[in-house]
Amino acid sequence: MPKAKTPPRHCQRELFNVSNAVNHLDAQQLHQLTNAFAAWRSSARRPDSVRARERIGLTFLLLRHSGARLGEVLGIDDRTAFDMQRCVVHLGQGDGIREVPLPDDFCAELEQTLESPMACGLRGQFFHLDAGYLRRICYARGKECGLPRDLANPRVLRNSRVVEMLRAGVPLAVIKSVLGHSSLDFASDLQQFTRKDVTAIVRLAQAEMRTRSSARNSFIGHVTALLADAVMAEVSMESRSGVAIHAVITADSMRTMRLEVGTPIVATIKAPLVNVIRDGQAVSGSARNRLPAMVLRVLDSPVIAEITGRLKDGTEVCALVSGQSARDMDLQPGDEVEFWFKSLSVVLNSIR
Repeated sequence: MPKAKTPPRHCQRELFNVSNAVNHLDAQQLHQLTNAFAAWRSSARRPDSVRARERIGLTFLLLRHSGARLGEVLGIDDRTAFDMQRCVVHLGQGDGIREVPLPDDFCAELEQTLESPMACGLRGQFFHLDAGYLRRICYARGKECGLPRDLANPRVLRNSRVVEMLRAGVPLAVIKSVLGHSSLDFASDLQQFTRKDVTAIVRLAQAEMRTRSSARNSFIGHVTALLADAVMAEVSMESRSGVAIHAVITADSMRTMRLEVGTPIVATIKAPLVNVIRDGQAVSGSARNRLPAMVLRVLDSPVIAEITGRLKDGTEVCALVSGQSARDMDLQPGDEVEFWFKSLSVVLNSIR
Protein backbone atom coordinates (compact mmCIF):
# COMPACT_ATOMS: atom_id res chain seq x y z
CA MET A 1 0.00 0.00 0.00
CA PRO A 2 1.56 3.36 -0.99
CA LYS A 3 2.52 5.67 1.84
CA ALA A 4 0.51 8.82 2.39
CA LYS A 5 2.21 11.91 1.05
CA THR A 6 3.49 14.46 3.55
CA PRO A 7 1.41 17.65 3.35
CA PRO A 8 3.27 20.39 1.46
CA ARG A 9 4.92 23.01 3.60
CA HIS A 10 3.87 26.66 3.71
CA CYS A 11 6.13 28.12 0.99
CA GLN A 12 5.38 31.77 0.35
CA ARG A 13 8.80 32.04 -1.29
CA GLU A 14 7.62 29.83 -4.15
CA LEU A 15 4.66 32.04 -4.96
CA PHE A 16 5.28 35.76 -4.62
CA ASN A 17 6.37 38.11 -7.39
CA VAL A 18 8.46 41.28 -7.11
CA SER A 19 7.05 44.54 -8.36
CA ASN A 20 8.58 45.77 -11.61
CA ALA A 21 9.05 49.14 -9.93
CA VAL A 22 11.62 47.68 -7.51
CA ASN A 23 15.12 47.25 -8.92
CA HIS A 24 16.77 44.06 -7.66
CA LEU A 25 19.06 41.29 -8.84
CA ASP A 26 17.97 37.68 -9.13
CA ALA A 27 20.16 34.84 -7.84
CA GLN A 28 22.01 34.42 -11.14
CA GLN A 29 22.72 38.13 -11.50
CA LEU A 30 24.01 38.31 -7.93
CA HIS A 31 26.29 35.38 -8.64
CA GLN A 32 27.60 37.04 -11.82
CA LEU A 33 28.27 40.35 -10.10
CA THR A 34 30.01 38.64 -7.18
CA ASN A 35 32.21 36.72 -9.62
CA ALA A 36 33.03 39.94 -11.49
CA PHE A 37 34.24 41.56 -8.27
CA ALA A 38 36.26 38.44 -7.39
CA ALA A 39 37.98 38.42 -10.80
CA TRP A 40 38.72 42.16 -10.53
CA ARG A 41 40.26 41.68 -7.07
CA SER A 42 42.44 38.77 -8.16
CA SER A 43 43.74 40.63 -11.25
CA ALA A 44 45.54 43.30 -9.19
CA ARG A 45 49.34 43.19 -9.41
CA ARG A 46 50.88 46.20 -7.65
CA PRO A 47 50.81 46.07 -3.82
CA ASP A 48 48.87 49.34 -3.57
CA SER A 49 46.33 48.07 -6.10
CA VAL A 50 45.96 44.75 -4.29
CA ARG A 51 45.29 46.56 -1.03
CA ALA A 52 42.76 48.96 -2.56
CA ARG A 53 40.86 46.22 -4.37
CA GLU A 54 40.74 44.02 -1.26
CA ARG A 55 39.11 46.86 0.68
CA ILE A 56 36.57 47.54 -2.07
CA GLY A 57 35.91 43.83 -2.67
CA LEU A 58 35.24 43.14 1.00
CA THR A 59 33.07 46.25 1.24
CA PHE A 60 30.99 44.94 -1.68
CA LEU A 61 30.61 41.56 0.01
CA LEU A 62 29.58 43.20 3.28
CA LEU A 63 26.92 45.21 1.46
CA ARG A 64 25.78 42.13 -0.41
CA HIS A 65 25.46 39.89 2.66
CA SER A 66 24.20 42.41 5.22
CA GLY A 67 21.72 44.38 3.12
CA ALA A 68 22.98 47.47 4.94
CA ARG A 69 22.80 51.02 3.66
CA LEU A 70 25.96 52.29 1.97
CA GLY A 71 26.48 55.01 4.57
CA GLU A 72 26.25 52.47 7.40
CA VAL A 73 28.95 50.26 5.94
CA LEU A 74 31.29 53.12 5.04
CA GLY A 75 31.05 54.38 8.63
CA ILE A 76 31.86 51.06 10.32
CA ASP A 77 34.64 50.86 12.90
CA ASP A 78 36.02 47.42 12.06
CA ARG A 79 37.65 47.16 15.50
CA THR A 80 34.32 47.06 17.34
CA ALA A 81 31.55 46.32 14.86
CA PHE A 82 32.28 42.64 14.23
CA ASP A 83 31.86 39.61 16.46
CA MET A 84 33.87 37.12 14.43
CA GLN A 85 33.22 34.22 16.79
CA ARG A 86 29.46 34.55 16.29
CA CYS A 87 29.75 35.84 12.69
CA VAL A 88 27.67 38.98 13.15
CA VAL A 89 28.12 42.70 12.51
CA HIS A 90 26.57 45.45 14.61
CA LEU A 91 25.09 48.32 12.61
CA GLY A 92 23.37 51.53 13.56
CA GLN A 93 23.89 53.86 16.51
CA GLY A 94 22.62 54.28 20.07
CA ASP A 95 19.31 52.54 20.74
CA GLY A 96 19.05 51.66 17.05
CA ILE A 97 22.00 49.24 16.99
CA ARG A 98 21.02 45.96 15.36
CA GLU A 99 22.81 42.64 14.95
CA VAL A 100 23.12 41.23 11.42
CA PRO A 101 24.27 37.62 10.85
CA LEU A 102 26.94 37.09 8.18
CA PRO A 103 28.09 33.95 6.31
CA ASP A 104 30.83 31.99 8.06
CA ASP A 105 33.15 31.94 5.04
CA PHE A 106 32.90 35.71 4.57
CA CYS A 107 33.69 36.32 8.26
CA ALA A 108 36.70 34.02 8.04
CA GLU A 109 38.02 35.88 4.98
CA LEU A 110 37.40 39.28 6.56
CA GLU A 111 39.05 38.31 9.85
CA GLN A 112 42.11 36.97 8.02
CA THR A 113 42.45 40.20 6.04
CA LEU A 114 41.98 42.48 9.04
CA GLU A 115 44.66 40.60 10.98
CA SER A 116 47.12 40.61 8.06
CA PRO A 117 49.69 43.29 7.08
CA MET A 118 47.23 44.41 4.40
CA ALA A 119 45.15 46.16 7.07
CA CYS A 120 48.15 47.77 8.76
CA GLY A 121 47.38 51.42 9.48
CA LEU A 122 43.73 50.98 8.45
CA ARG A 123 42.20 49.44 11.58
CA GLY A 124 39.09 51.30 12.58
CA GLN A 125 38.68 52.79 9.10
CA PHE A 126 39.11 49.81 6.79
CA PHE A 127 35.68 50.43 5.23
CA HIS A 128 35.96 54.24 5.16
CA LEU A 129 35.92 54.56 1.37
CA ASP A 130 34.67 57.28 -0.95
CA ALA A 131 31.02 56.55 -1.78
CA GLY A 132 31.22 57.94 -5.31
CA TYR A 133 34.31 55.89 -6.16
CA LEU A 134 32.67 52.72 -4.81
CA ARG A 135 29.59 53.32 -6.95
CA ARG A 136 31.78 53.75 -10.05
CA ILE A 137 33.48 50.43 -9.32
CA CYS A 138 30.04 48.80 -8.98
CA TYR A 139 28.95 50.26 -12.33
CA ALA A 140 32.11 48.94 -14.00
CA ARG A 141 31.77 45.43 -12.57
CA GLY A 142 28.09 45.40 -13.49
CA LYS A 143 28.89 46.39 -17.06
CA GLU A 144 31.31 43.45 -17.28
CA CYS A 145 28.46 41.03 -16.61
CA GLY A 146 25.84 42.85 -18.71
CA LEU A 147 24.05 44.78 -15.95
CA PRO A 148 22.85 48.36 -16.56
CA ARG A 149 23.87 51.11 -14.11
CA ASP A 150 20.48 51.11 -12.40
CA LEU A 151 21.02 47.46 -11.39
CA ALA A 152 24.66 47.69 -10.28
CA ASN A 153 24.66 49.88 -7.20
CA PRO A 154 24.51 49.51 -3.38
CA ARG A 155 20.80 50.36 -3.20
CA VAL A 156 19.98 47.44 -5.49
CA LEU A 157 22.14 45.14 -3.36
CA ARG A 158 19.98 46.10 -0.38
CA ASN A 159 16.77 45.40 -2.31
CA SER A 160 18.19 42.10 -3.52
CA ARG A 161 19.01 41.02 0.02
CA VAL A 162 15.41 41.64 1.05
CA VAL A 163 14.17 39.47 -1.84
CA GLU A 164 16.66 36.73 -0.91
CA MET A 165 15.42 36.70 2.67
CA LEU A 166 11.78 36.65 1.61
CA ARG A 167 12.50 33.76 -0.76
CA ALA A 168 14.14 31.92 2.13
CA GLY A 169 10.98 32.31 4.20
CA VAL A 170 12.30 34.94 6.66
CA PRO A 171 9.32 36.78 8.25
CA LEU A 172 8.87 40.44 7.38
CA ALA A 173 9.25 41.47 11.01
CA VAL A 174 12.67 39.79 11.13
CA ILE A 175 13.73 41.45 7.88
CA LYS A 176 12.71 44.80 9.35
CA SER A 177 14.84 44.11 12.41
CA VAL A 178 17.90 42.95 10.47
CA LEU A 179 17.86 45.57 7.72
CA GLY A 180 16.66 48.44 9.88
CA HIS A 181 13.64 49.41 7.80
CA SER A 182 11.48 52.07 9.40
CA SER A 183 8.35 50.34 8.12
CA LEU A 184 7.27 47.19 6.32
CA ASP A 185 5.90 49.10 3.34
CA PHE A 186 9.17 48.60 1.47
CA ALA A 187 9.04 44.82 1.83
CA SER A 188 5.36 44.73 0.96
CA ASP A 189 6.20 46.37 -2.38
CA LEU A 190 8.63 43.52 -3.03
CA GLN A 191 6.29 40.70 -2.04
CA GLN A 192 3.13 40.57 -4.13
CA PHE A 193 0.57 37.74 -4.35
CA THR A 194 -2.25 36.99 -6.76
CA ARG A 195 -5.67 35.91 -5.46
CA LYS A 196 -4.85 32.28 -6.30
CA ASP A 197 -1.52 32.61 -4.47
CA VAL A 198 -3.32 33.77 -1.33
CA THR A 199 -5.74 30.83 -1.43
CA ALA A 200 -2.92 28.33 -1.95
CA ILE A 201 -0.82 29.79 0.89
CA VAL A 202 -3.71 29.63 3.36
CA ARG A 203 -4.52 26.03 2.40
CA LEU A 204 -0.87 25.02 2.76
CA ALA A 205 -0.72 26.76 6.14
CA GLN A 206 -3.84 24.91 7.31
CA ALA A 207 -2.27 21.58 6.38
CA GLU A 208 0.94 22.48 8.21
CA MET A 209 -0.96 23.63 11.30
CA ARG A 210 -2.77 20.30 11.42
CA THR A 211 0.58 18.51 11.22
CA ARG A 212 2.13 20.67 13.94
CA SER A 213 -0.84 20.28 16.24
CA SER A 214 -0.15 16.54 16.41
CA ALA A 215 3.58 16.92 17.09
CA ARG A 216 4.76 15.29 20.31
CA ASN A 217 7.95 15.34 22.34
CA SER A 218 9.09 18.54 20.66
CA PHE A 219 9.75 21.73 22.62
CA ILE A 220 10.68 25.13 21.17
CA GLY A 221 12.28 27.69 23.45
CA HIS A 222 15.51 29.40 24.50
CA VAL A 223 18.66 28.37 26.31
CA THR A 224 18.54 29.48 29.95
CA ALA A 225 21.83 28.06 31.30
CA LEU A 226 25.02 26.34 30.16
CA LEU A 227 27.55 24.31 32.12
CA ALA A 228 30.46 22.83 30.21
CA ASP A 229 33.81 21.12 30.68
CA ALA A 230 36.36 20.04 28.09
CA VAL A 231 34.24 17.11 26.88
CA MET A 232 30.55 17.51 27.74
CA ALA A 233 28.03 20.29 28.26
CA GLU A 234 24.74 20.50 30.13
CA VAL A 235 22.19 22.73 28.43
CA SER A 236 19.07 23.98 30.20
CA MET A 237 16.23 25.45 28.18
CA GLU A 238 12.73 26.76 28.76
CA SER A 239 9.98 26.29 26.22
CA ARG A 240 7.72 29.10 25.12
CA SER A 241 5.11 27.88 27.62
CA GLY A 242 7.58 27.57 30.52
CA VAL A 243 8.48 23.86 30.40
CA ALA A 244 12.07 23.32 31.59
CA ILE A 245 14.18 20.75 29.70
CA HIS A 246 17.74 19.67 30.51
CA ALA A 247 20.05 18.06 27.96
CA VAL A 248 23.61 16.74 27.97
CA ILE A 249 25.53 17.04 24.70
CA THR A 250 29.19 17.12 23.70
CA ALA A 251 31.12 20.35 24.12
CA ASP A 252 31.91 20.19 20.39
CA SER A 253 28.18 20.15 19.58
CA MET A 254 27.65 23.13 21.87
CA ARG A 255 30.32 25.09 20.03
CA THR A 256 29.10 23.99 16.59
CA MET A 257 25.57 25.21 17.39
CA ARG A 258 27.03 28.37 18.98
CA LEU A 259 24.84 27.94 22.01
CA GLU A 260 24.68 30.67 24.60
CA VAL A 261 22.05 31.90 27.01
CA GLY A 262 19.15 33.20 24.94
CA THR A 263 19.82 31.10 21.83
CA PRO A 264 16.55 29.87 20.24
CA ILE A 265 16.50 26.08 20.33
CA VAL A 266 14.37 22.99 19.69
CA ALA A 267 14.50 19.94 21.97
CA THR A 268 13.12 16.58 20.84
CA ILE A 269 12.96 13.23 22.59
CA LYS A 270 12.17 9.98 20.80
CA ALA A 271 9.19 8.17 22.29
CA PRO A 272 11.10 4.91 23.07
CA LEU A 273 13.43 6.96 25.33
CA VAL A 274 10.55 8.37 27.40
CA ASN A 275 9.25 6.54 30.47
CA VAL A 276 6.01 6.89 32.42
CA ILE A 277 5.31 6.59 36.15
CA ARG A 278 2.28 7.36 38.24
CA ASP A 279 2.31 10.76 39.89
CA GLY A 280 4.44 10.70 43.06
CA GLN A 281 6.08 7.35 42.28
CA ALA A 282 9.85 7.10 42.77
CA VAL A 283 12.08 6.94 39.68
CA SER A 284 14.76 4.29 39.45
CA GLY A 285 17.92 5.86 38.05
CA SER A 286 18.74 9.32 36.77
CA ALA A 287 15.74 11.41 35.72
CA ARG A 288 16.57 15.11 35.42
CA ASN A 289 13.51 15.67 33.28
CA ARG A 290 10.16 14.90 34.98
CA LEU A 291 7.05 16.36 33.35
CA PRO A 292 3.67 16.06 35.14
CA ALA A 293 0.87 15.22 32.71
CA MET A 294 -2.60 13.75 32.36
CA VAL A 295 -3.07 10.54 30.37
CA LEU A 296 -5.01 11.09 27.15
CA ARG A 297 -4.99 7.58 25.76
CA VAL A 298 -3.23 4.23 25.92
CA LEU A 299 -2.82 2.15 22.77
CA ASP A 300 -1.90 -1.30 24.00
CA SER A 301 -0.66 -4.46 22.30
CA PRO A 302 0.91 -7.68 23.59
CA VAL A 303 4.41 -6.35 22.80
CA ILE A 304 4.42 -2.57 23.05
CA ALA A 305 2.15 0.22 24.23
CA GLU A 306 1.91 3.88 23.27
CA ILE A 307 0.98 6.19 26.14
CA THR A 308 0.03 9.75 25.24
CA GLY A 309 -0.36 12.51 27.79
CA ARG A 310 -0.93 16.24 27.92
CA LEU A 311 1.15 18.66 29.97
CA LYS A 312 -0.48 21.54 31.84
CA ASP A 313 0.42 23.91 28.99
CA GLY A 314 -1.37 21.68 26.46
CA THR A 315 1.75 20.11 24.94
CA GLU A 316 1.33 16.45 24.04
CA VAL A 317 4.00 13.95 25.04
CA CYS A 318 4.30 10.32 24.07
CA ALA A 319 6.10 7.28 25.44
CA LEU A 320 6.57 3.78 24.02
CA VAL A 321 6.82 1.18 26.78
CA SER A 322 6.55 -2.60 26.88
CA GLY A 323 3.06 -4.01 26.79
CA GLN A 324 3.62 -5.72 30.15
CA SER A 325 4.69 -2.42 31.79
CA ALA A 326 1.54 -0.73 30.53
CA ARG A 327 -0.62 -3.55 31.86
CA ASP A 328 1.13 -3.40 35.22
CA MET A 329 0.42 0.34 35.52
CA ASP A 330 -3.15 -0.07 34.28
CA LEU A 331 -3.33 3.57 33.22
CA GLN A 332 -6.62 5.13 32.17
CA PRO A 333 -7.42 8.43 30.46
CA GLY A 334 -7.43 11.18 33.08
CA ASP A 335 -4.82 9.55 35.34
CA GLU A 336 -2.09 11.84 36.69
CA VAL A 337 1.38 10.64 35.67
CA GLU A 338 4.91 11.86 35.05
CA PHE A 339 6.74 11.44 31.78
CA TRP A 340 10.45 11.27 32.48
CA PHE A 341 13.61 10.93 30.41
CA LYS A 342 17.35 11.30 30.85
CA SER A 343 19.27 14.38 29.82
CA LEU A 344 21.30 12.24 27.43
CA SER A 345 18.09 11.32 25.59
CA VAL A 346 17.38 14.90 24.50
CA VAL A 347 18.36 15.97 20.98
CA LEU A 348 18.96 19.71 20.49
CA ASN A 349 18.86 21.80 17.34
CA SER A 350 19.59 25.50 17.37
CA ILE A 351 17.43 27.87 15.32
CA ARG A 352 19.67 30.27 13.39
